[in-house]
Amino acid sequence: MTTPTTPTELWVQRTGTRRYTGHSSRGAEVLIGSEDVEGVFTPGELLKIALGACTGMSSDKPLSRRLGDDYDATIRVSGPADRENEVYPVLSEILEVDLSELDAEAAQRLLVVVERAVEAVCTVGRTIKAGAEVNLAIETD
Repeated sequence: MTTPTTPTELWVQRTGTRRYTGHSSRGAEVLIGSEDVEGVFTPGELLKIALGACTGMSSDKPLSRRLGDDYDATIRVSGPADRENEVYPVLSEILEVDLSELDAEAAQRLLVVVERAVEAVCTVGRTIKAGAEVNLAIETD
């Protein structure tokens, strides 16, 4: 019998003008702020990083099974903001991975498996595509 895990708590705390620190109950922190502040991620950049990380993690099993546990991969995510509507209308990902050790047919089969894995289990990508409902509550003292 598995023990239910406690969900990770996430919160963002204001640290200055348009500066925040994101926290997790597992001890992780990320600095967040405006594009004009050095050493921080913007919220939009974090969205893109989350998408790229999800793609990487979703593709990890099929890639490591075929290429070995020490394969290198980089996922680049881009997409300019539409500032008039305050949305990212298109996010583009590029998964960079060396398949030169595979013949063309094996490489193509692996790419199909990787694409299916990402489509099936990348929660962030699936959520963005589905359009999540966001509920905001404001608590005051």
